[in-house]
Amino acid sequence: MEYRQLGNTDLKVSAITFGAWAIGGWMWGGTQREDALDAIWASYDNGVTTIDTAPIYGQGLSEEIVGEAIRSLPRDKVQILTKFGMRWNDVKGAFAFSSNDNAGNHIDIYKYAGKKSVIKECEDSLRRLGTDYIDLYQIHWPDNTTPVAETMEALAELYKQGKIRAAGVSNYSASLMAEAEKTLPLASNQVPYSMVERSIEKELVPYCIKHNKAIIAYSPLQRGLLTGKIKPDHVFASGDHRPGTEFYKPENIRRIDKFLAKLEPLAKSKAAKLSQIVIRWTIEQPGITIALVGARYLEQAIQNAKAMDIHLSKEEIEFINGELKELELVGDEVPA
Repeated sequence: MEYRQLGNTDLKVSAITFGAWAIGGWMWGGTQREDALDAIWASYDNGVTTIDTAPIYGQGLSEEIVGEAIRSLPRDKVQILTKFGMRWNDVKGAFAFSSNDNAGNHIDIYKYAGKKSVIKECEDSLRRLGTDYIDLYQIHWPDNTTPVAETMEALAELYKQGKIRAAGVSNYSASLMAEAEKTLPLASNQVPYSMVERSIEKELVPYCIKHNKAIIAYSPLQRGLLTGKIKPDHVFASGDHRPGTEFYKPENIRRIDKFLAKLEPLAKSKAAKLSQIVIRWTIEQPGITIALVGARYLEQAIQNAKAMDIHLSKEEIEFINGELKELELVGDEVPA
C-alpha cells in the first residue's frame, strides 16, 4: 500500500481508502453487518488504514459498524474520516431530497451546517464511532443557508478541543474552498471523480495542486459501473438508487461495457480485474490523493486493496486515455 500526505496536515492516509456508504445499507438495498465488518478488517489486513463514513449513511448505521470494526484495531494506526451537514433528524437549512430509510420509513433530508448543529453532529459521530477524535471532519455538501465562515468557525473550535485532527470539505467548488480558507485552513476536498466523470479537472484540480490540498476521489468505479459486472439487463435489489441515475441508463451501460472490453487485454496481461485497472488509473491522475472505494464483502475489499500491486506504465495510461476520448455517454446530467 502507498500512504500519502493529506494536504498540509501531518496525516498520512492510504491511497486506497475504504468507502463506507454501501455498508450503511441506505440507498444500496440493505446491508449485512458481519459482511461489512469482515470487509473492513480485510481491508486493514491488506494495508487500507483509512475509512471514510458519514452519519447519513444508514442514518448512523455506517458509523456504528465502523466503530465496531475499529475497536479491535490499533486506533493510532487507523484514520477515520467522517462528515456532517446532512440532517435527517432536524428540519433546518435547505431541503435536499426525500428518501426512505433502511426500514422503509419516509425521511426528508436537509443540508444544514450551522455552528451548534456541527458541534452536536460531531459529538454524535464520536459516540457512534466509539472514539474521542476524528482524523478528518468534512462538511458533506455546501449549505447555502449558513455563512461559510460560521461553519468553519465550528470546525476551528472542534480542532482546538482536539476532537478533530483536520478539517475538510466535500462537493465544494474551488471558489467555495477559497472562501472557507479565509477562516480555517482546509486539508482536502472530497469530490466525485472517475474515468467517466472528470469535471473537476477543469478548475478544482488545478486549485488543489496550487494550494496543496488533497483530493479525495469518491465513486472512482462509478458506483460499480466500471467493474465490468453491470450489464444492460442487470437486476438491482429493491431500494438500490443506481438505476435512477444518468450513468446507469441502459445505453450508457452498453457504451461503458464496450469501452471496458477494450481494457480487458490489458487487465489480463497483468492478471488483474478491470476494477483494479480503473482504481490504479484513478490514483495516478494529477492531484488525486485518495481513491475512495466501497466494499460490502471481504472478497471485494481484498480485490480493491490489491489494485496497488498493479503498475501502469505511461504508455498504458495514454492508451486508456485515448480510449476514453472515444467514449461518449448520453443524458443531460452526464458530464462531457
